Amino acid sequence: MGRSLDFCQEVERSLLKKYRKQLWNPFIYGVKRYELVRDGDRIAVCISGGKDSFLMAKLMQELPRHSDAPFEVIYLVMD
Repeated sequence: MGRSLDFCQEVERSLLKKYRKQLWNPFIYGVKRYELVRDGDRIAVCISGGKDSFLMAKLMQELPRHSDAPFEVIYLVMD
């Protein structure tokens, strides 16, 4: 029997499992193709409160865990 996940953990896991083909793979493809992340980069992710900015923030949060290049992600909240 698998471990029980809370709602937030389930959402994070679904980005890499359930929505891998629709979200994660195109995101990774774009990052690699356009060389968007390099060693030592500091990337600012602006969160406006919409679902698109939250999704981008979650994808960027996962990226360092699966990347060979060390970089830093900074989150900004806009009003």
